[in-house]
Amino acid sequence: MAAAGGWPSSAPPLRACFLPLLLLVASFSPAPTLAAARSSSTPKKPAAFPAVAPLHLQALKRQRASGVGIVAAAADGSGSGTADGTAAKKPFTAHYLAQELDHFTFTPNASTVFLQKYLVNDTFWRRPAAGGGGGGDGAGPLFVYTGNEGDIEWFATNTGFMFDIAPKFNALLVFIEHRFYGESKPFGNDSYKSAETLGYLTSTQALADFAILIRSLKKNLFAEAAPVVVFGGSYGGMLASWFRLKYPHVTIGAVASSAPILQFDYITPWSSFYDGVSQDFKSESLNCFSVIKGTWDVLDERGSTDKGLLDLSKLFRACKTVKYAYSIRNWLWTAFSYTAMVDYPTPANFLENLPAYPVKEMCKIIDGFPAGADILEKAFAAASLYYNYTGDQTCNKIEDGDDPHGLDGWQWQACTEMIMPMTVSNESMFPPSSFSYDERSDECFESWGVRPRPHWITTEYGGYKIDKVLKRVLKNISSSIIALVTEKGAHHLDFRSSTKGDPDWVIEQRRQEVDIIQGWIDQYHQDMAETSS
Repeated sequence: MAAAGGWPSSAPPLRACFLPLLLLVASFSPAPTLAAARSSSTPKKPAAFPAVAPLHLQALKRQRASGVGIVAAAADGSGSGTADGTAAKKPFTAHYLAQELDHFTFTPNASTVFLQKYLVNDTFWRRPAAGGGGGGDGAGPLFVYTGNEGDIEWFATNTGFMFDIAPKFNALLVFIEHRFYGESKPFGNDSYKSAETLGYLTSTQALADFAILIRSLKKNLFAEAAPVVVFGGSYGGMLASWFRLKYPHVTIGAVASSAPILQFDYITPWSSFYDGVSQDFKSESLNCFSVIKGTWDVLDERGSTDKGLLDLSKLFRACKTVKYAYSIRNWLWTAFSYTAMVDYPTPANFLENLPAYPVKEMCKIIDGFPAGADILEKAFAAASLYYNYTGDQTCNKIEDGDDPHGLDGWQWQACTEMIMPMTVSNESMFPPSSFSYDERSDECFESWGVRPRPHWITTEYGGYKIDKVLKRVLKNISSSIIALVTEKGAHHLDFRSSTKGDPDWVIEQRRQEVDIIQGWIDQYHQDMAETSS
């Protein structure tokens, strides 16, 4: 995983594994995913999306008695406006479901409820046929995004692919926020207080949340026969994959983009991510690669004294004098690794505002310096493309930076079950580093008072020889696996909105994904018809 978020890695090529019931699109990069999500007409407000489903009424009464209100009103879908003051209409409405805190025990606290946020767009949805007996005959499919480690609106507005294909499928779009992120915090501002509260932040609880919300929503919409396809990118893609495996009765398929489900145990080489990032820069310019590789020792040497730290603070235009050279190192490291992850072929602002092919542009900056220029000036100028491409930042928050997308909870997940070993090899442009399960365990115990379960994910969801496992699990439906390999991929690029500047290979990949999804839905309806007859 990258240091600041739940964005794991995979091998350099963009590799897509297609099963008729599980689609894995794994890109070279590890991060999550702003071209705004689009639809061809103004979204209308849903007419039948109860904000609170009729679940566990006794628990709701207890919550109300204790003074905790349940929000039953959906948002009107209007945005607060754009930067230039014009009105911005969001392509979804917000709703809230009363969700149980613990799905797997019957302790007194288990039935405590919290409000889980989800977003809906029904602009193109084909509603159930009238007089169909309430089973949802004729209803269009539900396309459900399994939320990542952040604000769900951030992910929804960066998953334009779902909005682009909704008209073809007459699909209802649903984006579910992950517990403990965004507005879906079971203990409010105290949710990250200690292991006592954070203990309910697990992938298995999140998957159960998704299952309950989907089933409740389908029932409330009289669409219980409508097929469900789940989507997810990065950690959300991991969840989509695991959801298909754990809840095959709820979803007919999963589209999992840049989902590093094999970045556990010893399945994937631990150095693969940073080797891939380094190769990305090296393929653009050997000089660019060499400059970045030589930066770290110079930075450590200059930052070894108080005067050196003061000089570095001025050079890197820090808002406050930095206390540690390591902070600048992390700042640069993030810029280079995240730029590689979002090396999109068109301008985007998913993480930061960036031009098309930002790795190429970074290397142009480095290569443009005259011979003999200060190596740290080169590194700073390149990193500024990531942090300040628009030129509106007067200084850099190198220490004590903010968390604009609400990713803080990931630190807990990375210390409990999401143990994804990553190392840096000598061939990388980053300083070599190793990984130790024992050291990670001690660090996590010091931070949270708990020790990780490093092999829980592969125990719960599998991983080793997963292709053979999937064939066995799905043999009654299909045994075929189709692999697509794209060499120029970036972090779940296929999930972004289509643009005029999209290269042909992205257009082709999305076309194939649409065809596969269509096949899933056609097969589902055929099976349903055969069962009925």
